[in-house]
Amino acid sequence: MKEVGGYIEKQVAYLSGGRGEDSSVIITLPECSAFSDIPEEALAKVFTYLTLIPRQPGVKFIIILDRRLDTWASIKTALARIAASFPGNLHLVLVLRPTSFFHRTVTDIGFRFSQEDFMLTMPVVMLSSVTDLLRYIDENQLTSEFGGTLDYCHSDWIVLRTAIESFAVTVKDIAQMLQGFGTELAEPELPEEAKTIECLLEVHTDKYRKLKDAIRSVSKEGRHLLSSLETTVKEDDSLWDVKLDWETVQRLLAQLRDMESAFDGFFEKHHLKLHQYLQLLRYEQSFQELCLEHLTAQERELCISANSLAETEQALKRLDNLESNAQEVTARAQIIILHGHQLSAGHHYAMALIMQRCNELRHYCDTLTAALKTKHTRLLQTHQMLLCLGQAQTWCDDAAYLLANQLVDKFQSKEGAQAALRDIEKLLEGAPSINYDLIQAVTLSYFYIKIKTPLPYISSLSLPFFLNRQACLRKLADKHVRPVQLVAPRPENTPRSKSPLFSPKHGTAQAHRYKPLFSLFSANDVLHLFLLLHACICLCHSHVMRELIETERIYVEELLSVLLGYRAEMDNPALSGVLPPILRSKRDILFGNMPEIYNFHIFLQDLEGCLEAPEGVGACFLERKESFQMYESYCQNKLRSEALWRQFSDCGFFLECQKKLEHKLGLDSYLLKPIQRLTKYQLLLKELIKYSTDCEGTSELQGALAAMLDLLKSVNDSMHQIAITGYEGDICELGRVLMQGSFSVWISHKKGPTRMKEMARFKPMQRHLFLYERALLLCKRREEHGDGCDKTPSYSFKHCLKMTAVGITENVKGDVKKFEIWYSGREEVYVVQAPTVEVKMAWLNELRRILTNQQKLLRGLRAT
Repeated sequence: MKEVGGYIEKQVAYLSGGRGEDSSVIITLPECSAFSDIPEEALAKVFTYLTLIPRQPGVKFIIILDRRLDTWASIKTALARIAASFPGNLHLVLVLRPTSFFHRTVTDIGFRFSQEDFMLTMPVVMLSSVTDLLRYIDENQLTSEFGGTLDYCHSDWIVLRTAIESFAVTVKDIAQMLQGFGTELAEPELPEEAKTIECLLEVHTDKYRKLKDAIRSVSKEGRHLLSSLETTVKEDDSLWDVKLDWETVQRLLAQLRDMESAFDGFFEKHHLKLHQYLQLLRYEQSFQELCLEHLTAQERELCISANSLAETEQALKRLDNLESNAQEVTARAQIIILHGHQLSAGHHYAMALIMQRCNELRHYCDTLTAALKTKHTRLLQTHQMLLCLGQAQTWCDDAAYLLANQLVDKFQSKEGAQAALRDIEKLLEGAPSINYDLIQAVTLSYFYIKIKTPLPYISSLSLPFFLNRQACLRKLADKHVRPVQLVAPRPENTPRSKSPLFSPKHGTAQAHRYKPLFSLFSANDVLHLFLLLHACICLCHSHVMRELIETERIYVEELLSVLLGYRAEMDNPALSGVLPPILRSKRDILFGNMPEIYNFHIFLQDLEGCLEAPEGVGACFLERKESFQMYESYCQNKLRSEALWRQFSDCGFFLECQKKLEHKLGLDSYLLKPIQRLTKYQLLLKELIKYSTDCEGTSELQGALAAMLDLLKSVNDSMHQIAITGYEGDICELGRVLMQGSFSVWISHKKGPTRMKEMARFKPMQRHLFLYERALLLCKRREEHGDGCDKTPSYSFKHCLKMTAVGITENVKGDVKKFEIWYSGREEVYVVQAPTVEVKMAWLNELRRILTNQQKLLRGLRAT
């Protein structure tokens, strides 16, 4: 309308709404003195615009060319231009010829000679008057200027067309705005800062509200326009053009409603996801701010070994402070766990991660609380025992002081003996009570609390010497004879000091003076203590053995339940309806080599045989060292198994099997059992070694532990190896993976262009190195997004260095963590920076071992 609006306003041509035969649409070209001045291109656009208004397939057009006040030359020119520019299906051209006699005569003659030319391109009928026009078109389809009754106002028609087209353009603009906003919402990556997310939510919500206001405004405009058209249609049902306009507006309004509905749904989902992402960020932030790992580390570092009462009290104060902090953090953790459950109940998209965090928090809190409670109990017991032993030691000092200062010459009289006896009986009445059950309980905690109190002295609380003195004094008091028990006389002019036996300044002569008292100490209590310690060690060792065998038995039973309750049930015809055929064909991927692992674990019988002979446990593991390698195959298949499980986890077959087995957990939890068991072995072996120091079979246990740790390392390395992509050869030909890790690497070449290119690289490349028996691979680590929040690393292959052409330089000037790997006589030099000096030395040791073995092999070949 914009391009032809000026010509339409001038009434170069217009649609009156009338129809001819076969429902042909009438286009009227009224008298227009400027018709000949209209450019061809503009005229073609006017005709195109008018023919596009009636949106009906195969519509025909009739043109009324009003030239009653014009000349034949003008008519001929107009007809030629119509023939050249009209784009539609032109059914008929009705020409009202000039009314003056001269021009009418010229027109008749000119048309007679030119009729064949016009008729070849379009049918033309020359009419003498308006009356002749009524023979082709009904009166009610013609406007008043042609003697008809059709009501038509050109200015109203222009206003209506402008409103409809403006509405259509606005709807199109709205659609583009919605599409652009949708693209803006979908394209950017989500930031990792909560404030940025909040700002993003505010910006998006503001834009959404503005777009909604625009949609409401346009909808209101469309409804108003539709209402106006409905009123016109009701007044005159024969106005086909108004009906078409009504249908157009109705269709545009429907499109607008559909766009609004789709946009609302999309924004609601996006807004919910963004809001949930913000919740997840805040939840993660709260989780990280708890510092539970820091508290756990503090708890582990808190030493409760006490050598004295003061040290025990200090340890209790530190423990009380830590417990206070732990209670505060635990309370916050419970709030976070509750919040996590609320998020999960609200169907948060990261429900699995949130529940994992909740479980971690609960585990941390329970573990920390239990550990603190245990330490607090042990410290209190230790404090009570040391307090009790301190009281006993003080009483023994008082007793030794009393005995040492009682003068024998005073015992000669009955009164002196009775006085000495009263002193001894008074001291005995004040003797502290010893809680031997408490001492035994603390002794059983020997591996956690080491008390260095002089137990031999404390254990002499029976004090046979002291009691013997008491008995002798009683006899003296009754019979008045010389005492049987003698004590060396108190030296003259020597000050009486309390507790001379334990004074650090006590001289050798004085120690010799009280030697008879030491000789009377009993060793029975000391022996009893060591017997208790030995029993404790044996008890702990036996407990670990029972745990190893019992958990092995449970593990084997769980493997059997999975193989019979899931794998074998895949052949059960009764469950074929709920089992996808593709899943049956991929059972070996889902379960891996679990049947082979189950058959191997007759190992349980050998372990049960070691219950009476625990020194044979290490040998059991070493004899089956090679067989344990089957776990490596199981772990390598685990990624494929998990992918298959995620695809079919909602399958009715699994739910039915779980129901039959009465398992609380799904199959995926049981598929993790072999991996969990593999890590459990090394923990149990460590405990056995802890309680088997200098015992028979200790060396075999240490060998078994080393074998299990090597297997875990090999499994970990192989899990990384299967993620290598882009290596064209057979990776198995490189031998076993010995080491793998991430390093910073600089590469230089001898050749000119390549060397210049590498010298321009100041920033190191991050490479993941895989050391095999026969080669060294350099790869680039990439993070690939998996399902949900899982991320699986992959390693893009970059370089392969055959070990037969490799050399090393162990030290690089300027950095103790760097070393050189050179290749093909230093054609290529790789400067490698390890994360730590320890990692560097480990790699150098392994590289040296490989290169040394290669040299030995070459010397052997040359010798033959």
